[in-house]
Amino acid sequence: MDLAEVSLSPASKGVFQIFYDDKLIWCRVKDGGFPEAKELKKRVRDLLDPTRDLGHIDKHQS
Repeated sequence: MDLAEVSLSPASKGVFQIFYDDKLIWCRVKDGGFPEAKELKKRVRDLLDPTRDLGHIDKHQS
């Protein structure tokens, strides 16, 4: 499955949250800031297609 679109919606009072359907995948307060692209790609992949290889992102895990 491929992700066709991502949209950002403004919020107030420093809220930064990323949802897929109704599932929260990133929260600035809970997760401690803004996500690195690498971490965000992993979280989205884990929901959409957990078996998909992200190439160099998956190969350089610590």
